[in-house]
Amino acid sequence: MTIGTPYPRHEMIDMLRQQVCQVRFIKVNGEERDMQCTLKEDLIPASKKPVADDQGVQATIGVIKVFDIDKQDWRSFRVDNVTKFAYP
Repeated sequence: MTIGTPYPRHEMIDMLRQQVCQVRFIKVNGEERDMQCTLKEDLIPASKKPVADDQGVQATIGVIKVFDIDKQDWRSFRVDNVTKFAYP
């Protein structure tokens, strides 16, 4: 199911690396979820920073791995399931 991604994957990653973004997406189980997330290094606690040098970006092209600000942990979403992507 393609929802209609508001931005290409590489643009979302660039924005996430700059600050916190609001993402709304459809989870695999069909539920809609809102998430405040980032890839900006200074907003991620030292104990949660990724060990690998992928800067939090999932290698799978259709998925973005991000740091969820509210849950204070890593989450991922499918790019094709994004219904809203807000960059302040």
